[in-house]
Amino acid sequence: MSEPKTRDEAVVKIACVQMEPVVGEKERNVRRTLERVEQAAARGARLVVLPELCVFESRDEAFALAEEIPNGPTCQAWKDVARKHGLHLVAGIGERDGQALYNTAVVIGPSGHVGTFRKVHLWNEENLFFEPGNVGFPVFRTPLGRIATFICYDGWFPESYRLCALQGADIVCIPTNWVPIPGQEKQREAMANILCMAAAHANSVFVAAADRIGVERGQPFTGWAIGGPASPDREEIIYAEVNLADARRKRNWNEYNQVLRDRRTDVYDEMLGAQMSRGWY
Repeated sequence: MSEPKTRDEAVVKIACVQMEPVVGEKERNVRRTLERVEQAAARGARLVVLPELCVFESRDEAFALAEEIPNGPTCQAWKDVARKHGLHLVAGIGERDGQALYNTAVVIGPSGHVGTFRKVHLWNEENLFFEPGNVGFPVFRTPLGRIATFICYDGWFPESYRLCALQGADIVCIPTNWVPIPGQEKQREAMANILCMAAAHANSVFVAAADRIGVERGQPFTGWAIGGPASPDREEIIYAEVNLADARRKRNWNEYNQVLRDRRTDVYDEMLGAQMSRGWY
């Protein structure tokens, strides 16, 4: 008896780019992203994920390097390479909107700017420079499938994944600057990787995360990407081929259970509403 034919109606080759940006060297950083996207395109990637933006030491520095979206020079360069190769790109960038600064991820396709996400949960000194994200967790309909994105620390909140899944996301793309967890043993998997795997399973979504490497102003970074793990100390592109349609098809775990349908919102509303009013914090 022959093996059943594998469905390939939504098969996409994904590339997560692990690289080392240098703060303040915008032209160099953008050039390196374009080189990496070109490499990924040559390997057949149709969705490329780049890391989060660099670390800043002052608001003036962050403001000077940030750009308007989608018409700034960096987005324009990414739009050009996406159009050239007919691919989609998710990348971190510092966004300037008037006098407000946001830690942002852009989704770009062959036809241009698809959408923008602004980091919701700011980490550490980001609170000194950036505004908290104010666009929620949008899910973008593309020819590849439904793409959601958030950034780094957002992944520590299960609500981030769940809000994306409830809107029908097939994949969550995460530009990130993950750092080692204090006290974590070196031989253990990175906590960020464990959280990604757990969230992918609990929400029936694919997750593609791209970290940076190196040490910037004394801060080391740790790398791990879909299809990896990636090297902890060198630039690398990790590839994975997935059928995004499985994110929807396999939410039905058996005859009786579907992970999103089975949520008991009547119970959760009580927990999040009435219990809080009684002082449960």
